[in-house]
Amino acid sequence: MNGIWRNSISCLRIGKVPQRCQSGNPPVAPLGSRILTDPTKVFEHNMWDHMQWSKEEEAAARKKVEENSAVRVLLEEQVKYESEASKYWDTFYKIHKNKFFKDRNWLLREFPEILPVHQKTEEKAKELSWDHVKTNAANCFSRMHCPTMPDTESHCKRSSSSSDDQHKAGTSFPTLDSTEHRKGPLKTESFPGSSATFRILEVGCGAGNSVFPILDTLQNAPESFLYCCDFSSGAVELVKSHSGYRAAQCCAFVHDVCDNGLPYPFPDGTLDIILLIFVLSSIGPDRMQGVVNRLSKLLKPGGMLLFRDYGRYDKTQLRFKMGHCLSENFYVRGDGTRAYFFTKGEVHSMFCKAGLDEKQNLVDRRLQVNRKKQVKMHRVWVQGKFQKPLHLTQKNSELVFSLLSHS
Repeated sequence: MNGIWRNSISCLRIGKVPQRCQSGNPPVAPLGSRILTDPTKVFEHNMWDHMQWSKEEEAAARKKVEENSAVRVLLEEQVKYESEASKYWDTFYKIHKNKFFKDRNWLLREFPEILPVHQKTEEKAKELSWDHVKTNAANCFSRMHCPTMPDTESHCKRSSSSSDDQHKAGTSFPTLDSTEHRKGPLKTESFPGSSATFRILEVGCGAGNSVFPILDTLQNAPESFLYCCDFSSGAVELVKSHSGYRAAQCCAFVHDVCDNGLPYPFPDGTLDIILLIFVLSSIGPDRMQGVVNRLSKLLKPGGMLLFRDYGRYDKTQLRFKMGHCLSENFYVRGDGTRAYFFTKGEVHSMFCKAGLDEKQNLVDRRLQVNRKKQVKMHRVWVQGKFQKPLHLTQKNSELVFSLLSHS
C-alpha cells in the first residue's frame, strides 16, 4: 500500500492525470479522480469523472433535444416567465428555504482564486487539497495509463502556457500582485467593505450555499469582504437570517443583474473575484451578454470571473418534456424557473466579448449512477475562469511603441 501511495503522489506531481488550471498557479490536484475503467463496475460508485461519450450516446442525446424542443412555449407565456422571474424564484425559496441545494464545499477545490493572498488561508487551501489527494490517491495509480479528456487536457496546456507567458512578461510590466492593482478605492470613498483589500461578489447567491462555505474560509482573513446578491428578496432574507452571516464581513442585497441601471453598493473596478455559479443559465439568452458586460466593469484590472453552469446535453436538458422549450436550448421548469444549456464555444465568445481573457474553459463530463434503480445519467457542466486585463499589457505596449515609431 505504501508503494501505491508513493506512486500515486508521484503521478500527481509529474502531471500524468488531467489537472485543473489555476491562473498563474500550478495545479494542486486532479480535476476529478474517479475514472471508470471497467464497465462492469459502473454501479459500484454514485459518480464517475471524465466520461467519454460514444457516438451513439451523443446522437441519442441530440435526438432527445430535437424531440423535446419541437413544440415551443407560447410567446405570451414566455413574456410572463421573463417579467415575473423574481416571483417564481421567491416562491421556490418560500417552499424549499435553504433545504433544496447542498453547500458547495467543492468551491475551493475548483476555484482556489477565491482565497486572498494570505498565509492562513493559503494553508487552509493546502489542507483541503491534500485531503482531496489522500482520498483519491489509491485510484490514481491504476489510472496512470488511462486516456484523458482531449479538450480538457489540451486547453489546460494552452492556459498554462498563457499563464507562463504572462509571468515572463511580468518582469517588465505590472503583475496581478503589484501594489497598484491590489489596493482598493480611495480612502475618501465610503461603502460596505471599503476598508477591505480583497473583495468577492457572488451573483445569484440563493439561500447561501456558496456564501457560508466562503465565509467559513475567510474568517481568518479580516482583510477580505464578501458581497452576495440575488433578485429574490426571499433568498436574501434567508442569507441574512442564517446564524453564519456576519455583517462585518458580508453584505447581502437584492439586485437584478439584468437591469444595468441599478447601482451596486460599491464602485466599479473594486472587485477581485466574481462568482457566477449556476446563475447565467436562468437568464434569457438575449440578456446574457449585457449581464456579463456589466459584471466585467465591476472587476479590478487582474480580477477574475469564475463560472460554472449547465452544459449542452446534460441530463437535466434531456429530461424536459415536450412543451417546455422557450427557445433553442432554453427551457422552463414546472415551477416557472428557467434553464439554459451552454457549449464551451458560447461561453468563450460571451466572456471574451466582454473584454475578459480566457484562463480556463472546459467541459466537465461525468456519469451519475442511481445504484438502487440501476440507472445511468450523463452530467455535463461548463467551467471557466476569465480575467480582466491589466491596464498595461505586453500587447498594448507593443502597439503603442509601433504607433509612436511610425508617427
